[in-house]
Amino acid sequence: MSNNKHYTDILIATDGSEYSKMAVNSGIKFAKSSGAKVHAIYVINARWEREIYNYIRKKGEQATNEVKQLGDENNVEVKIQLLEGDPAERIIDYAENNDIDLIVMGTHGESGISRFLMGSVAQKVVRKSSTEVLISKI
Repeated sequence: MSNNKHYTDILIATDGSEYSKMAVNSGIKFAKSSGAKVHAIYVINARWEREIYNYIRKKGEQATNEVKQLGDENNVEVKIQLLEGDPAERIIDYAENNDIDLIVMGTHGESGISRFLMGSVAQKVVRKSSTEVLISKI
């Protein structure tokens, strides 16, 4: 994979799902080709009850550790971070506050009523972020 733009810091937002794993692979490839450092984040919606929160936190730790492992296998530096709050807002804030050149994330590719009912974190990030965004869709 070659690109004309040089990236130094790439944010990979993951939720551990299959569509997210495709985005992780793309982000690691971009980082490897440009020598960029990766920031792997997972955002926990803090509204959950304690038992659900603990489960989601463990899921987030697993998802970000998978990014770190893939980074290690590809000689890409990965910094992992678990955040709390609204996922789209936290992704955008993190990108702006950490000099991120590229946000990489996945989407289900939902359309119509499914997207309307569920909302799309990726759609919100693309619409509101001033940082370049790469979306991997299945």
